Amino acid sequence: MSTHKATADRPKLTVVPPAGGGRRKASGARPGRGFALHGRFRHAYISPAVLFVAVLLYLPFLWTAYLSLTSYDGLASPEFTGLDNYRRLLEDDALVTSIRNTLLWVVGTVVLPVGLGLLVAVLSYDLRRGAWFRLPFLLPYAMSGAGLGVIWGFILQPDGMANQILTLFGMPGGDTAFLQDGPRNTVAMIVVWTWQQLGVNMLLFVVGLQSIPKAPIEAARIDGASGWAMFRHVIWPLMRPITTVVFGLALVAGLKNFDIVWVMTQGGPGRSSETLAVTMYRDVFVANEYGYGSAVAVLLTTITGLASYVYLRRQVSREELPR
Repeated sequence: MSTHKATADRPKLTVVPPAGGGRRKASGARPGRGFALHGRFRHAYISPAVLFVAVLLYLPFLWTAYLSLTSYDGLASPEFTGLDNYRRLLEDDALVTSIRNTLLWVVGTVVLPVGLGLLVAVLSYDLRRGAWFRLPFLLPYAMSGAGLGVIWGFILQPDGMANQILTLFGMPGGDTAFLQDGPRNTVAMIVVWTWQQLGVNMLLFVVGLQSIPKAPIEAARIDGASGWAMFRHVIWPLMRPITTVVFGLALVAGLKNFDIVWVMTQGGPGRSSETLAVTMYRDVFVANEYGYGSAVAVLLTTITGLASYVYLRRQVSREELPR
């Protein structure tokens, strides 16, 4: 059999291009199969996470919101009272003090720990052995809020170490009532909180500084920028992502701060140093007024959510502005 005849006996394959042009798909492939599976089971993929969030966050909040509409002492069945607890909030003078102290905490925890943390991070970033310089600022963060409150509670008592040191060196203020008068006690506790939180804010800002590209810094140096001008016009704008995170965390921490206040003063003397978180705890677990305490919890959650939303929306709008 000749070569020509064998070639003629072979079946001829005709390749038909797909409609609309383009490459021919492999035979046997089912177009869209992977996407169909993904679309069919997409709800099953996310359902464990949604269920987890619902059980731990949404259901407790809905139950708290329901209790805020009732009169409940934790023993008998809740008795629906409508908006009576919220009307009581408007007439509670102690709540006004709590809101004032909470606002002081928000301002203090945003300005002091964040501002000082940024200052230490910038000053020690190019410093030789800067890690050793930053270590003492980071160590207090390892302490719990309760332990911190116990230690500083002893230090700031009328006969505590702070007044004894002032008296020993003949300095004024040796009889200062740091924790006995409001709002001075709130300011003193904010300083204590700053001592603990400064280190972690500093560490976050150091991470932000390390993530800055070298090219803009070198270009600015060639143009003659240095010092404050370099920080304001080059470094600070490039640190905006980490700054958004740090400020957001400080904002939420200031709104919900509880442990230091409760350990150091328990909201006193009287109720002069209470924050909204302490007021909620006192009403629920001390006074057994679960309905009224739940109303305070809903108020605190609403304020925290709105403050976070406004802050994040403002940051997003800044990112969308043309440069």
